[in-house]
Amino acid sequence: MAQMEPNLDHDVSWFLLPSYWAKMVVALISFLCFANSYDGDFVFDDSEAIINNKDLRAETPLGDLWYHDFWGSKLSSNTSHKSYRPLTVLTFRINYLFAGGFYPVGFHVINIILHCTISALMVDVFSILLGGLQFSNKGRRLNLAPKSSLLAALLFAVHPVHTECVAGIVGRADLLCALFFLLSFLGYCKAFRENKEGHMFSVFWVLVSVVLGAIAMLCKEQGITILGLNAVFDALVINKINPLELIRKLLYKDKALENAGLLRKGLLFRITLLMCGGAGILYIRWRIMGTGPPAFTEVDNPASFADSLFVRAINYNYYYSLNAWLLLCPWWLCFDWSMGCIPLIKSVSDWRIIALAALWFCLIGLICQALCSEDSHKRRILTLGLGFLIIPFLPASNLFFRVGFVVAERVIYLPSIGYCILFTYGFSLLSKQAKRKKILAVAVLGILLINIMRCALRSSQWRSEEQLFRSALSVCPLNAKVHYNVGKNLADKGNQSAAIKYYREAVRPDFAAAWMNLGIVQNSLRRFEEAEQSYWTAIKHRKKYPDCYYNLGRLYADLNRHIDALNAWRNATVLKPEHSLAWNNMIILLDNTGNLAQAEAVGREALELIPNDHSLMFSLANVLGKSQKYKESEALFLKAIKANPNAASYHGNLAVLYHRWGNLDLAKKHYEVSLKLDPMAPGTKENYNLLRRKLEQLQKKGGA
Repeated sequence: MAQMEPNLDHDVSWFLLPSYWAKMVVALISFLCFANSYDGDFVFDDSEAIINNKDLRAETPLGDLWYHDFWGSKLSSNTSHKSYRPLTVLTFRINYLFAGGFYPVGFHVINIILHCTISALMVDVFSILLGGLQFSNKGRRLNLAPKSSLLAALLFAVHPVHTECVAGIVGRADLLCALFFLLSFLGYCKAFRENKEGHMFSVFWVLVSVVLGAIAMLCKEQGITILGLNAVFDALVINKINPLELIRKLLYKDKALENAGLLRKGLLFRITLLMCGGAGILYIRWRIMGTGPPAFTEVDNPASFADSLFVRAINYNYYYSLNAWLLLCPWWLCFDWSMGCIPLIKSVSDWRIIALAALWFCLIGLICQALCSEDSHKRRILTLGLGFLIIPFLPASNLFFRVGFVVAERVIYLPSIGYCILFTYGFSLLSKQAKRKKILAVAVLGILLINIMRCALRSSQWRSEEQLFRSALSVCPLNAKVHYNVGKNLADKGNQSAAIKYYREAVRPDFAAAWMNLGIVQNSLRRFEEAEQSYWTAIKHRKKYPDCYYNLGRLYADLNRHIDALNAWRNATVLKPEHSLAWNNMIILLDNTGNLAQAEAVGREALELIPNDHSLMFSLANVLGKSQKYKESEALFLKAIKANPNAASYHGNLAVLYHRWGNLDLAKKHYEVSLKLDPMAPGTKENYNLLRRKLEQLQKKGGA
């Protein structure tokens, strides 16, 4: 067992609670912060990840989740963002199943419970990171920093930057990743509890930690970084390696590396297990996902598209300083920081260079203290704090691959652990020097209370899209996506004129989606020439834009430009073969214009690509019925009804088929089902009355 180290709690003026009560208090306070988000709507990215994601529906085989990205697109698709999070999508699917549909309350409640659970676990995690890992003679882990771990866990629980992860349902990925990330760390710590055989560590718990790290990665990509952090923890806490001393020995090729702890206590063996496990996880992920990079545009992350290495480097570092500022002062929060929100730094004369200098001044100072301090306790805490701050952030840093955002509050959920360690350690140092420790404790308590109020306010803004989007106008007035979403929200409510004003603002940075939605609004106002121009501008800025081709096709159909409409929809299906709406519109237009043979060919082609789409079955069944292919048409109608039994039109059109076919009893049955589902179904009541009169006439003839 490890030797006793200086106790951080000795200098901390804070509350002392038993471990169980500390966890209860932290969980309760974290609940109070975000409780008012429980009945919020689906907002922002929730629409694409949940409402429009076919992977949540029962008709999608569970196995497909392993080959689709977070948004439900095939990983092999050229439009996929390559965000591979099948376990998170599985929890959404379970939510959908138990709720019986898209009811957001259940989704929000799970997110709140997850954050409360994670916050409670942080008490144990911080007790190890701040107080060290030691066990009693009975094998129970000792909490050597109960006051410090409680303070750090409270700081984590009430940090306003976490609001996006908790109040935004899509943040489930970060929450699940964090949960298994922490369980992996705690599992790794269990490996060092001496067992009855006297072994110094358990291979079983090391492997459990690797498996939990893999699960964390299947929830979100950042999860894999826990394996690196476990290795750092092993070296610093278990083996008490002095990093600076080790570097010196390696540089001077000192053969006595055993004295540096590299070969003691099985460190190399454990790191080998972690590396092999990590390599295996990444290899499997690579085999499933392929090597193609995700498709991002310049407006998503302009710095990554800059030609100059200097411009890229300086802007990446500026983004890091903004993330650090959000941890230090989480007052200006925004759902999106891209699309012109943060203009590029293009020269050293830009005053924002000061932020970079401040960031690296602080980081270099902390790194020097972590490496060079004579105090081993100080070295350990600072190195672990920096490790937990930096390592989980690396996948979002643009260093290894381009990411699809500039700044994202959700990606600092895990790095905030490192911030809480450093804050708590700084508080302990100030407490040690301060003569009036209670004033310092009151100041920290004030910070916690302000953060709680900020969390509650920010959670209320995430309850609806209107509040969320408008809250961003004051934070990021240059952000095209903010104006685009405010405009879209107004358009959805029918306020088309006001929507155009915001879309005009949004199109300044060549934002393809804004141009497309501007076209949709112009089309609804019957400004057809302007709408067509807007659609083509959107396509110019995003060459592979199937949804824009689909909307362009609808415009051409409204103008009776049938060939242009068919070409536009065909382009949409080439770019996105599973674009059901485009396929359906082609079938319906060909059907309505009397091209039954061509409509049938398109319908069969579509069903080969999307065999479980009941709307395509319905459209093709109508075409086959008109072509007097009654048996095949009947089979497709019945299959569509099995997939969607509550669609009145499906029963009504099947009744029409039976009516034509002469199967009057079945026609009567399905007319009645259709009218029961929708008494106002157009044409169904008239057809039903015609059938009843015919049946009455037949009965009279039979009676005569």
